[in-house]
Amino acid sequence: MRRRKVTRAPRGRRSRPRVAPRASRPRMPGYGLPRSRKGLLSWDWAERRLVRSHNYWLITVRPNGRPHAMPVWGIWVDGAFYFSTGSTSRKARNLERNRRCIVCNERADQAVIVEGRAGRVTDKNLLARLARPYHVKYKPWKLDTAMGSIYVIRPRVAFGMYEDRFADAATRWRFS
Repeated sequence: MRRRKVTRAPRGRRSRPRVAPRASRPRMPGYGLPRSRKGLLSWDWAERRLVRSHNYWLITVRPNGRPHAMPVWGIWVDGAFYFSTGSTSRKARNLERNRRCIVCNERADQAVIVEGRAGRVTDKNLLARLARPYHVKYKPWKLDTAMGSIYVIRPRVAFGMYEDRFADAATRWRFS
């Protein structure tokens, strides 16, 4: 059994060590991806893009099964994505019914696509810890539960696509 590397959050973010996800090739028949692991992107590469992105795409599922995509603001902290939305917004209503969703960074040429499950954040200590990085990023805006729910998306699987090295760099990460 191969041991997995322990990583820390990107600089400037307090975090406890966590196990890096397993990297492999995504299943993409017809795209000419190599079978070898050579050229796989590192999880650090993906996290840098998730931390630095200003705008994100959030994809949820409507009750009738149709997808719903909207841009959102958020922060990547301790290996998870946090964002807020109005409690009665389409996003919130979709997530109350089906927690499965996707979040993507803003750059399609260096895309990071995270599939996961969303949940509401209610822990006051965690909300207080998230307030500063959110305010620094989106000043003068703040995370405010009075304005809407705060959600966390914890990844289950993620994909990295780097346009300049697409075939060699296409990567899938699986989380335990």
